[in-house]
Amino acid sequence: QVRLVESGGGLVQAGGSLRLSCAASGGMFSINAMGWYRQAPGKQRELVATLTRGGTTNYADSVKGRFTISVDNARNTVYLQMISLKPEDTAVYYCNADLSGLIYWGRGTQVTVSS
Repeated sequence: QVRLVESGGGLVQAGGSLRLSCAASGGMFSINAMGWYRQAPGKQRELVATLTRGGTTNYADSVKGRFTISVDNARNTVYLQMISLKPEDTAVYYCNADLSGLIYWGRGTQVTVSS
């Protein structure tokens, strides 16, 4: 069982920056990949960025060059650094962990970007 707790969301003006954190506990040795997803009102949840155990990253086209996913293994924490934020980045951001096909989700953190 993996528990994921997101933090770092908030209200920011367009062009601003935020760093989201996802603290993971339990079953860390089984995690193959972690990622960030987001869901805007009225829209489906979409992939933002993923990071595999081997260090491979993947980003949605809409965030490439603006968002960076990273991990601090000592703290069992995954980060999402977001710069040059746009109003269309407004969403609830969820942390995700893949344990050999078993998927775990955090409860999410709200990011609101004002124009």
